[in-house]
Amino acid sequence: MKKDLDTIFKELEGSFDVHETPSGHQSRFLEKLSTSQEDTKKGISWWKSLSIAATIALLFAVGYSQLRPNAQKADLASVSSEMKQTQSFFTGTIAEELKTLKSFEAPETKKLVDDAMQQIAILEQEYETLKVDLVESGNDKRVIYAMITNFKNRIDLLQQVIQTIETITNFKSNENEITI
Repeated sequence: MKKDLDTIFKELEGSFDVHETPSGHQSRFLEKLSTSQEDTKKGISWWKSLSIAATIALLFAVGYSQLRPNAQKADLASVSSEMKQTQSFFTGTIAEELKTLKSFEAPETKKLVDDAMQQIAILEQEYETLKVDLVESGNDKRVIYAMITNFKNRIDLLQQVIQTIETITNFKSNENEITI
């Protein structure tokens, strides 16, 4: 490889430009450099303001689509009278279970109750999405089934938490008893 480079340099020996640069070259170069930087700064500020405006427009579009007040929603009651009864049963059961859960609220179970309430809130948000899906799908049976499953999941969650709290309180009361 070294021999190849040596031979290449020997072949090109007289063809390199070794002349001095013309006078004033440096000043012309610096002048062109400063004007190109100014043009670039103007272009950047224009693009910067355009990108900010585009970002704001995008945020408004996303916000409007998420919070649109005209979004059609329908719950199980709008499907049929049987589904209205089903929804009534589930909402009544959930309300009773929530009442029972809140009656157990004590310092030692507060974290468990708070966590359960967060999980219920997540399931309620999913149900709101399912309401929109029900309208968009034209009362598709899969969406109806998902709505019923959502109700069941909320009831199951509440019952499990209540059972856990009852176990904890029973354990604590038994712990304080004297065994013979």
